[in-house]
Amino acid sequence: MIATVKRVFPWLGNVLEAIYTVGHGMFITLRTAVKTYRPDRKTFTEQFEYPELPVPVAARYRGFHRFDLTTCISCDQCAKACPVDCIYIGKEKVEGGKGFKITGYTIDYTKCMFCALCVEPCPVDCIFMGASHDLSCYSRDGCIVDFSRLPLDVAWGRSAINPTAVAQSKVITEPVHGGPNQ
Repeated sequence: MIATVKRVFPWLGNVLEAIYTVGHGMFITLRTAVKTYRPDRKTFTEQFEYPELPVPVAARYRGFHRFDLTTCISCDQCAKACPVDCIYIGKEKVEGGKGFKITGYTIDYTKCMFCALCVEPCPVDCIFMGASHDLSCYSRDGCIVDFSRLPLDVAWGRSAINPTAVAQSKVITEPVHGGPNQ
């Protein structure tokens, strides 16, 4: 008899499953709404004391890139692997030797989607994802970072990229590498 009812009313099981699924989804929405309006809830800046203290990030967080200008061999593998073409490498042939020297290494962060596909193909591990979470600026020009024009501690990968260093690098007229004395 039960088999006959299941054959005759298969739609009833589908209706009950749909009602349960919608009810479960609405319960999750209601639970999240109640958490949002708790009286003891803190704002982001109260919870993390941002920007005075850095925001804690996960171990595999993909923040703004760290780049070591001293180990880069100008192979263009990172620029070729970038799916949105946001990496621009300027290079010159080394006179009296083989290889290239970098005259510019620019990443346009208005295009970058932080996928980390540029990190994997690098044969000398000179580019990797950093833990920097903020690169605030007032213009789109501040989001275009030329690592060859940054201060040496940032350009050589010793410290993280920050908005102040990027703003000051826009004032420098000669790149760090490839200047007249080198």
